[in-house]
Amino acid sequence: MAAVPSRCLLVTGPPGVGKTTLVMRVFETLRASHPHLTIRGFYTREVRENGERVGFEVVTLDGRSGPLASSKVSSPESGRWPTVGKYKVDVASLESLAVPELQVREDTDLFIIDEVGKMELFSSAFFPAVMRVIESNIPVLATIPIPRYGRDIPGVARLRNHPGAVVFTLNTGNRDVMRETIYNQLSSLLQKSAAGTPPN
Repeated sequence: MAAVPSRCLLVTGPPGVGKTTLVMRVFETLRASHPHLTIRGFYTREVRENGERVGFEVVTLDGRSGPLASSKVSSPESGRWPTVGKYKVDVASLESLAVPELQVREDTDLFIIDEVGKMELFSSAFFPAVMRVIESNIPVLATIPIPRYGRDIPGVARLRNHPGAVVFTLNTGNRDVMRETIYNQLSSLLQKSAAGTPPN
């Protein structure tokens, strides 16, 4: 019996290896080759000042953006924000931008989630929204951090061990091959969906 193609593709690898770049290139290629697709989700990008990383922002696939975390923020409310290293995490901004993009709707062909990591998981609404997406049978391309010191974040471990998930571990030597593999797998899944093939 042929293996059922996974609908949940997780990209992992060390910081700076190019997970977001890979996901965005796959997204851009899919959008060009399948212009009628409805792709929803978000990605994170670095905020730099004078060449130094000072934070991260959340960017939706339709171009809206807002802060995710900053080492520079010093407003009164930020004193109560959770921290990851030197960064204070703006949970309210994440929830106002990213979580609505993860609403499961019938017209969505693909979700992109970059990333499911420690910062995002400070939001109590975020992980349940991710799990609803994973359980929805709509294809998902997501990034997750690599375990640090051999320990996985519990939410990340749940995704990594989900029966419908396949994990692609990125390194500097395999990025191009991985990008092509992931694109081909998603393209095949999306063509079957468009043809009305019942989900496996």
